[in-house]
Amino acid sequence: MPLSPEQEAEITEQRSAPQQTLRAVSEGMEGHLYTAYPVLDHGFIRVVDYMGDDAAICQAARVSYGKGTKSVQNDEGLIRYLMRHWHSTPFEMCEIKLHVKLPVFVARQWIRHRTANVNEYSARYSILDREFYIPAPEHLNAQSVINNQGRGEALEGEEADRVLRYLREDAMRCYDHYEEMISQDGQQGLARELARMNLPANIYTQWYWKVDLHNLLHFLRLRADSHAQYEIRVYADEICKVVADWVPFAYRAFEDYRMGGATLSSTALDCLRRMLKGESVTQENSGMSKGEWREFEGVLNDPA
Repeated sequence: MPLSPEQEAEITEQRSAPQQTLRAVSEGMEGHLYTAYPVLDHGFIRVVDYMGDDAAICQAARVSYGKGTKSVQNDEGLIRYLMRHWHSTPFEMCEIKLHVKLPVFVARQWIRHRTANVNEYSARYSILDREFYIPAPEHLNAQSVINNQGRGEALEGEEADRVLRYLREDAMRCYDHYEEMISQDGQQGLARELARMNLPANIYTQWYWKVDLHNLLHFLRLRADSHAQYEIRVYADEICKVVADWVPFAYRAFEDYRMGGATLSSTALDCLRRMLKGESVTQENSGMSKGEWREFEGVLNDPA
């Protein structure tokens, strides 16, 4: 179950009592408030609060200009300029607070992005639910033979069945022992902060995650990329939909310059200029290593 009955009741209460405000609001974001979007088998993301919009980015960049002094076209052009030239502080004027439910192993990868404020569900004080991420068969892959941190072909047949059985049975057995260790029925019961060490990394946790737009876009550039691990990419993809409605000018610029763009080294630029002049450029005369050349070819032939 993505949301508990208590969380559903809380969200319903919050949505039924809208508050008037004098602050600037994003109409696109207002529709996302308090709505939980399912991710994976038991996870979700939902927007708890936000601050700022496209206009806030422009206002911060201009500083002395107030709202309404520039046209919409100029606002979008300014945001594209800021994105193109890697400005950061104007985008930091916007913030978002998300409530996320995710497997622990995804959370440990997510927390590597240290430029956010996080408050996680505490297994020292509370008992974790019996909810585990079990991959769908099509996402049960072998180790990649060319990428040490990536996946290869999907497992099939008996091997896939065996792995899925292990994942389910091991998770349930660990949780059974977790419950037994903290039980108060005729025994002292192990402290929750100790009992949790026996739980597997595919159990679900929850947190509130607050981050400014600049650092959020950096997170999305890495985690919504096609090469990112599937289990975190699906969360990033869902957040992308929210951001696109929240700050449409900024998101379009982000798609263009970050997600759809590429950064080239001076050596790669020199090779590109030589190619445009009609010169035959190969890995041997490019000045690049085999790995660099492979990535350069990927940018030219298949950016995705």
